[in-house]
Amino acid sequence: MKAVVWVVEGTWRGCVDAAGRHLSADVQVALVYVEPSDVDEVTAAATAGLLGRGFTRHRPTRRPEESTGQRALEFLVAAAKRLGRQDAELIHRRGRAEREVIAVLAQDVDLLVVARDGDRSRLGPHSLGHATRFVVDHAPCSVLLVWPDEPPGLESMPPPPPG
Repeated sequence: MKAVVWVVEGTWRGCVDAAGRHLSADVQVALVYVEPSDVDEVTAAATAGLLGRGFTRHRPTRRPEESTGQRALEFLVAAAKRLGRQDAELIHRRGRAEREVIAVLAQDVDLLVVARDGDRSRLGPHSLGHATRFVVDHAPCSVLLVWPDEPPGLESMPPPPPG
């Protein structure tokens, strides 16, 4: 069996802890971090749209450690250490997070461990961010969806419709 743990800033600890609780030692684990590649392009396009295509000052630039994937490596190493699995495969991808995660899952993965990353103050569909919703809806495998921290109580649900 192969499981993928999606490592995302802000929620990775919850995913790793859930993987540690629910996956047996014989499960092959891969930790995946996706570095977004569209941030610079979107910022440059927005600047060009607002200020004209000839505007060249203040173009966004990446810091050297970002372009080399240093931040990704730090997250992956921290996640592997927290998981306590030195045999975990560390996967660093660059691109649109939802598409890159689905591409990894398409490689004979049996389980995805992912955390809710939207509105964490109440139960419901808004507890999933856009990319996470896309991955959950399109995952070609089973999904273990976890709360990255303490889940809200049942009182956070809307009242039932009158009837």
